[in-house]
Amino acid sequence: MAVVEEVVLEALSPLLRGLEFDPEDKQELHLKLCEKYLREAEEFLERGDSVQAGEKAWGTAAQMLKVVAARRGRELRSHSMLWEFVEELSKELEDEELLTLWHVANSLHVNFYESWATLHAVERGLKDIKRFIEKLKKVS
Repeated sequence: MAVVEEVVLEALSPLLRGLEFDPEDKQELHLKLCEKYLREAEEFLERGDSVQAGEKAWGTAAQMLKVVAARRGRELRSHSMLWEFVEELSKELEDEELLTLWHVANSLHVNFYESWATLHAVERGLKDIKRFIEKLKKVS
């Protein structure tokens, strides 16, 4: 998504909240945001910014969950809905690692506020987020 499109979407987002969008459009939007956040996480890591890299990694994971939810005609609008959905997927797929990887994502999110994780820890966490993304790409 181009920078101009992102700015316009962000500016319009309060107006768009009550509108219904085609599920395929939602999937595409969340997938593009997932890809964007992943690129940004890698860029922040290269610059040595573990706080921003971790937050973008969490955003990557959250957006991929939203892709899967959109495929199923669902919308995840809160942290608790994200947690409930990943637990549901973990049970459905009989894959406990999804929950573990989601915990990693959330520890990276907490790091945004606490700034306690080392650059190496965030780098390792991003590898886990990539594994989480690959697992979710296989889910319909």
